[in-house]
Amino acid sequence: MKKQLLNIVTAVALLSFPVTAFAQAPALGTAANFVLFTTVGANVNSGLSHVTGNVGTNSGSTTGYGNVNGQMHDNDLVTGQCATDLLAAYNQLNSTTAAFFPAPLLGNGQSLNAGVYSISGAATLSNTLTLDGQGNANAVFIIKISGPLSTNAGSKVVLMNGALACNVFWKIEGLVSMASGTSMKGNVIVNNAAINMSSGVTLEGRALSISGAVSINNGLAYTPVGCGSPVLTGPASPSLASAACYAIFSGNGPVTNTGNTYANGDVGTNVGLTTGYNPLNVTAIHPTPDGSTGACASDLLNAYNYLNTLPYDIELLYPAQFGQSLVLTPHTYVMNAAAMLVDTLFLDGAGNANAVFVIKINGTLSTSTFAKVILKNGIVAKNVFWCVNGAVNINDFTTFVGTIIANNGAMSLNKGVTLTGRALTTNGSVGTDSIKVTMPSGCTSSGISIKHLANEITAFYPNPFTNSTNVIVSEASEVNSSELKVYDILGTLVMNVTLIQKTTTLETNLPSGVYFYRILSKNGLNQTGKLVSQ
Repeated sequence: MKKQLLNIVTAVALLSFPVTAFAQAPALGTAANFVLFTTVGANVNSGLSHVTGNVGTNSGSTTGYGNVNGQMHDNDLVTGQCATDLLAAYNQLNSTTAAFFPAPLLGNGQSLNAGVYSISGAATLSNTLTLDGQGNANAVFIIKISGPLSTNAGSKVVLMNGALACNVFWKIEGLVSMASGTSMKGNVIVNNAAINMSSGVTLEGRALSISGAVSINNGLAYTPVGCGSPVLTGPASPSLASAACYAIFSGNGPVTNTGNTYANGDVGTNVGLTTGYNPLNVTAIHPTPDGSTGACASDLLNAYNYLNTLPYDIELLYPAQFGQSLVLTPHTYVMNAAAMLVDTLFLDGAGNANAVFVIKINGTLSTSTFAKVILKNGIVAKNVFWCVNGAVNINDFTTFVGTIIANNGAMSLNKGVTLTGRALTTNGSVGTDSIKVTMPSGCTSSGISIKHLANEITAFYPNPFTNSTNVIVSEASEVNSSELKVYDILGTLVMNVTLIQKTTTLETNLPSGVYFYRILSKNGLNQTGKLVSQ
């Protein structure tokens, strides 16, 4: 009798405890890489939408999208695997047991805690629905709707107390229709129906249909962070070496300025003349080629070669529509045609100050007037690189960020341009007009004392060189009193020449590589620097 009474008391006590449902997030597999996807159906954009994540269909076509911060896939091995993984995730959600059964009208100030919810028919989201993680970043919300889901205009899902969009799952058995201005959070997985996102919809999550068209109109959709998603770091930065000390430079071509230009870095060229700059407004001017410009030309070519051969992560398919409030994340991007930056480009570091952006352009780069590159969420200018295989034209009053390395192309930085970075070309003229260049950090001494021409005994032209270079003695008194010694990188003396004329042509025949020179003068002057044989 006592035992029976004890069992009854225990049962009553258990029933009196609040019900807590612990939901388990399904494995999305490769579907996690997609922000908008359908297994069967069209994937269509209207207007100017901003999308981060892969976009595609496994049976149909993807149309209307501009530049997407992700990969585009239609009917390929990637979409085939995504379709398989999506179906597995749907089945896992479908098999979960619900513990809560809310009314079909969601929102209007309603707050839900983590768990599995089920609505037996169609549902509507109105005003604000709050998902409360109660301080648990691993809190999972699964909302199963056995019918269509519609949202009223301006309705929103709000996450609080640690809840994450990546841990929110909507399993819908019917059409999903999001009205204008809706702010949706979570992974929307739809079975055998379409997903329609009206103008101004914001989705932090994913919209994935097993069978049905997906459409977005002037919206914002991006995959959520957290839940094991990779931390974006971008590629390794190139080594600029001595080129890091130049704000404006050409490896082969004149560098000219009009108006009052300011630069907190060196300005110069390795072949030609540098003119028009006020020495008081720049760190240093190299009016003619010298040891410093030779070193920069060599190091710049190395940096370009690294960037040019770097494999890309994402191809931006519409270079002529570059900008327009596009948001990019730490990756290597490529555009395979001339690019035109219009309006604003955002580079989002996602809180990582060490993240690197590389934007490769196989064509020219130009901007509209008053265009802007804006850094957000921790990214710094020293980690932004532009590799341009062509000419560069930065239009009036543009605000630009990053180190621009052009190959075989002229550079024009026009009136009122503000550049936080560098403007460097391997081969081509550089023209500036009343601009301001703020060079990022990175300039360090190479360990070689390279003095500017005003204090040099000699100058070398050209440098880099192929079979020969000219040594020009700047002071007549130094002729017949200066000795040139050239060493390879191991410190082995490979050449010893007495400079007996004002101009001496050296037939070097040196193997390709970097060499160091020292000039010893009987008058006590000493000059060192770098030579590059190509």
